Amino acid sequence: MEYVNAFIGKIDRPTEAEIADTLGPAASLWREFVQWMAQEEGVTEQEWKGIVVKKYGWSLRLKQNKRNIVYLGPGKSCFMVSFVLSDKALDAAKKLKLPKAAAKEIAAAQHYPEGNGVRLVVSKASHLRAIRTIAAVKLAN
Repeated sequence: MEYVNAFIGKIDRPTEAEIADTLGPAASLWREFVQWMAQEEGVTEQEWKGIVVKKYGWSLRLKQNKRNIVYLGPGKSCFMVSFVLSDKALDAAKKLKLPKAAAKEIAAAQHYPEGNGVRLVVSKASHLRAIRTIAAVKLAN
């Protein structure tokens, strides 16, 4: 599934209703992941960012003690989950038993000065296990 941020060009932060409408069937997965991060991992701080919205759109950052843990970008019937992993976290993630698509993304993670970028598109419930696992690795490292 190809991902494009659904709110490219939108001046104001998207509302909950707009997000739910745009995500469609994936809205329940979005809510489930955000709730899981808060309840199971203690990641309760949320921050919407629209950096260069004409080009990139809007994303929701889930943070813990001002540390960005994960970025969620709403798309049409799906959403992008992005992590910036340290070298240590990336090495730990490479050792995990993940679905093929997630393992491939981990193996191909692009290195940036702030860490290694990992992006996964979520469109069905089976994708949640991989992103929960990677989030736990991020938090542990």
